[in-house]
Amino acid sequence: MDEVSAPTPWSDPEIAELERQVAAEETALLDDEVDVTTLQVELDNLAIVHHRRLGPLYERLDELDALIAEAIAAHTGDPADIRRAVELRGVVTDMPDLDSLLGALDGAPGAEGGSAEESMPVPEVHRVSPGAEARKLFRELARRAHPDLVQDAEEKQRRGAFIARVNAAYARGDVTELLALGTEWATSPEGASGPGTEGRGQWLRSRLAWLTHRRTELAGLREELMAGAMGQLLQLAPQDPDGLLEHLADQLLHDIAEKEKVLGTLVP
Repeated sequence: MDEVSAPTPWSDPEIAELERQVAAEETALLDDEVDVTTLQVELDNLAIVHHRRLGPLYERLDELDALIAEAIAAHTGDPADIRRAVELRGVVTDMPDLDSLLGALDGAPGAEGGSAEESMPVPEVHRVSPGAEARKLFRELARRAHPDLVQDAEEKQRRGAFIARVNAAYARGDVTELLALGTEWATSPEGASGPGTEGRGQWLRSRLAWLTHRRTELAGLREELMAGAMGQLLQLAPQDPDGLLEHLADQLLHDIAEKEKVLGTLVP
């Protein structure tokens, strides 16, 4: 006796296509979120290392410029030279405390007299860059717990607080913490939202429009990040930003040595 196969349930092809498009856009949005978050982490860490490695050198250059201008003004007595000396000294005096602003640079050395090599002790620093495992865990947690995946305001708030912890762990490259957060989320109720029947098409269209808008926002944010000072610096050597910083440090040390020679000719 031949088996009778169950009839295939009818599905609206337009709805099916919308489901496919929404699923594809959600995956693409997740990739965009990970990429932008990773870029932000890279730029934040590059800014910290840039300040710690090059900040004292720039400060020494500013100090030397002021000393040279003051020596010239003392020698010539020219009002224009005096004004320039006052302006350059003001640059050094009014320099903001970047260590306090960054909040992670305890005891960074200042720049005082002496040769460039002797007066510029630079602490060893390490640039945090989330590895492949951290990226994988972050992506999975974002896929499961992102606030944008739900509509309920209370659930959205709960997920937002959780994702903030995920972002912080990812910024540190803390795989252990990301694993712990994954376990924590797996044991909590997620409240899955299954597809309904009435109004599903309209919801899918609205969802697709929102996803497209959000991806456009992220693209703009990425452009904004790359247009900033650290973004432009990263573009010069995206594969080796640390090597670029070392090259810039060598250039600054050379400039410092040259200015110290000039100062030596002006001050007995």
